[in-house]
Amino acid sequence: MFGKKGCKRFKALRTALAVAVFAAIFTAGGTGYGEELENGDLFIPAEEVSETASFYPVEVEGTKMEIFAVKAPDGTIRTAFNTCQVCYGSGRGYYKQEGSVLVCQNCGNRFKTSDIEVARGGCNPVPITSKYKSVDESGVTIPKDFLLRAKVIFAKWKRQ
Repeated sequence: MFGKKGCKRFKALRTALAVAVFAAIFTAGGTGYGEELENGDLFIPAEEVSETASFYPVEVEGTKMEIFAVKAPDGTIRTAFNTCQVCYGSGRGYYKQEGSVLVCQNCGNRFKTSDIEVARGGCNPVPITSKYKSVDESGVTIPKDFLLRAKVIFAKWKRQ
């Protein structure tokens, strides 16, 4: 329908839109089901994190979101929003784990747990890097203000 040039333009437009949305998330300004701290931050206990991804539903100002944490082969705890950097707009860009990989339920792309929080851009889970969380021997804390900024990427989310 669009031809090769039209398809390339559509992909370029979609990528530019995704980049703009994520730039807004990380520069703009909940109620957690995991463990919400008094100040509204989300706390993920280290003892809950293993090679099998743990999913933490969070509701922020009426928007349902989900974060996952997984222990990578190097022993580090990796965290990401359970939505795809490209497919989030479809509402179906979320992940399920199959063995040692996470699979986007919209596009089918597969990601090793060792790539979570490391690979950026394109069709990857939205990372929550050390800049946006704190990690110590007891677990991971993700600040409420960061969760508030990220709720835009879950506006159409349809996790099933």
